[in-house]
Amino acid sequence: MGQDIKNKIACVADELNANYMEQNIFGMEASGEIPKRSEIIEVLEEIRRVIFPGYFGTENTSFVSLSSFAGNTIAVIYEKLYKQILIALSYKRKDDRTEEEAQNITCLFLDRLPAIQKLLYKDVEAELEGDPAANSKEEIIFSYPGIFSIFVYRIAHELYLLKVPFIPRIMTEYAHGKTGIDINPGATIGEYFFIDHGTGIVIGETTVIGNNVKLYQGVTLGALSTREGQLLSGVKRHPTIEDNVVIYANTTVLGGETVIGQNSVVAGNSFVTESIPPNTKVSVHIPELKMKIRND
Repeated sequence: MGQDIKNKIACVADELNANYMEQNIFGMEASGEIPKRSEIIEVLEEIRRVIFPGYFGTENTSFVSLSSFAGNTIAVIYEKLYKQILIALSYKRKDDRTEEEAQNITCLFLDRLPAIQKLLYKDVEAELEGDPAANSKEEIIFSYPGIFSIFVYRIAHELYLLKVPFIPRIMTEYAHGKTGIDINPGATIGEYFFIDHGTGIVIGETTVIGNNVKLYQGVTLGALSTREGQLLSGVKRHPTIEDNVVIYANTTVLGGETVIGQNSVVAGNSFVTESIPPNTKVSVHIPELKMKIRND
């Protein structure tokens, strides 16, 4: 019996190895690495601490100098993020400029942190103004999945714009797994973005969203067709949502040429594949409700 198990293990290992060779994506040079998901998540946690001081760490902001706290935390972020960016850049190429490029990208990202923070404060404000169930900004920051997914997206989007491989998508997929909200880091999203409930929301890579937009759970902003695969890379294939638009639950909006005009409202369970003019209300016919008295 023991020999049979050894033979079985050997056969399976040989078949797996053949698959490895066929795919040609698993072999690395001796010094090769790929970014570590756990360390990227640690970077996100440190950034969240510095964006929202006193909420997600052990520091007591009543006794700690916020300026000193920010400086110390940013130093930690720089060290960890620089290492992961260097690994990401080095995976496909290695030259004398890689380390310098990683340093420059990390510094450019750090320069953007205050602006990202201001955007996130506006997103929190939008959540408070738009949700009558919200009791305070503190509650939103601590507990709302929408604001967490937006936070991760805004961090990942800056790295996406800086053309960092791997890391932006690792970040947003981490948020996706925790919240059920799938925002591609390539999407462009304006100020005062509000996600209500959020579970099942999908926002594709080339989506453009304006200011003061509100999305409910189950909304998909997607592509009409992806059958051409990589040939569509870089092509605008997801919709544009202009300012002050509300899209209610379980609505699907598809297509790169589809524009939802400003100040419009799209009712729940709609399926939209063509542009909607500004100041428009879109709805579907309410299904007929039938009732029958049970006799059992």
